[in-house]
Amino acid sequence: MTTITVIGGGSWATAIIKILSENNVQIRWWLRDRTAVEHIRKHHYNPDYLRDVRLSPRKVKTFTKITDALNGAEYVILAIPAAFVQEPLSSLTAKHFEGKRLISAIKGMIPEKHCLVTDWLEERFEVPISQIAVIAGPCHAEEVALEKQSYLTIASTNEACAAHFADLMKCHFVMARPLVDLYGVEYAAVMKNIVALACGISHGLGYGDNFQAVLVSNAMQEIKRFVDAVDPRPRDLSASAYLGDLLVTAYSQFSRNRTFGNMIGRGYSVQSAQMEMKMIAEGYYAVNSIFEMNKKYKVDMPITEATYKILYERENPSTEIGKLKLRLQ
Repeated sequence: MTTITVIGGGSWATAIIKILSENNVQIRWWLRDRTAVEHIRKHHYNPDYLRDVRLSPRKVKTFTKITDALNGAEYVILAIPAAFVQEPLSSLTAKHFEGKRLISAIKGMIPEKHCLVTDWLEERFEVPISQIAVIAGPCHAEEVALEKQSYLTIASTNEACAAHFADLMKCHFVMARPLVDLYGVEYAAVMKNIVALACGISHGLGYGDNFQAVLVSNAMQEIKRFVDAVDPRPRDLSASAYLGDLLVTAYSQFSRNRTFGNMIGRGYSVQSAQMEMKMIAEGYYAVNSIFEMNKKYKVDMPITEATYKILYERENPSTEIGKLKLRLQ
């Protein structure tokens, strides 16, 4: 039986545990909140996220001490927002991850370093990149909770690692397939959140479906230009791991990035929108990182630039989207 540690207590961590529980695995779940841990042990559901998901006490064991949760694990899944992943892992060393495969379920970048989570893990804990993978969509936690048909891509430079973990993530309502384009999938997952912010902002301003269709199609071109500059290699960006993930994040009612952007378009300040949302919009931090990275690559990225100016330079959303619409084709 495969033993898997899941680090994080949010909706995506809960959804991943639901999927894994469909298979013959043992799950060791670390949550920061001791009250939530005690509640899960007693009532077998997460009191804060996806409360309808019932958790098997036979397969799922909860921990408040992260080193205990890591004991005996073959895989370690990180499901904490990128902006906050460093602190709970700060007490750990490379030795804690020896012989383990790390799976990032994080669709963001380390803000202070402007780097991918996988690159940070490789550097910080000396884990070979061949032992690291990422989980990509298109897949929202809320639909997993409802057991609606969903699709996942497990990307790694190590095809065997990706294939084995993809098998663990398959069940009657989830299809999962391996892919070797680790960096392309991870950068696309980061950038689709930026696009969802832009879609939400434009919707909040009153733009309709026609404009959003053009915005998303241009965004796919923007993602291709950037990913090809950062990690040039053959890849089909029309595949579900890229285009599918972009579409669901740009259009879905469950997209927290679209929701955050919609609030900005309707006149909320960044601080007000962050306070009202109970979940993290990864795109807010990602747009700053991608903008800073692009100072080196100098890729034409009008959607990223407009979103950055609105969120970080406090430019008027109506003015910036008005400028952006003239640059779209």
